[in-house]
Amino acid sequence: MEQYLLATQKMEEKVMFPSLLRGVFLKKEGAAPAAGGHMDLYECYQLLKAIKPMVEKGLASVTDWSPNGTNTNTVSDEDADSNLEERLSHHVNGLQQVLTTLTKNTNALTQRYSQILEQINLGEDQSRS
Repeated sequence: MEQYLLATQKMEEKVMFPSLLRGVFLKKEGAAPAAGGHMDLYECYQLLKAIKPMVEKGLASVTDWSPNGTNTNTVSDEDADSNLEERLSHHVNGLQQVLTTLTKNTNALTQRYSQILEQINLGEDQSRS
């Protein structure tokens, strides 16, 4: 989780003009594909920024979980208790995979933004010559 939060902090510090990401699609090797494959980097940037507070606060504050049980499953308490470790492991593994993907996307977006800025700077240098 720390890697994701550091990556988003770096992205927010680096990306000063998010509008430069409009219409730019990530096709770099090693980057995770966008959710629908049709999301430009601007939309990806907005999504990553929107997800960050949820990750910082934790999912418990987002969901309305009640310990008294609004559980609609018909699993008995004994069965549920017997596989708690397995269920927790499954969910932690899923969360880790999601955070890894978000971190990859955040780092790839930041890198692509830097490339865009370099291209702009090169274009300005050439036009001055």
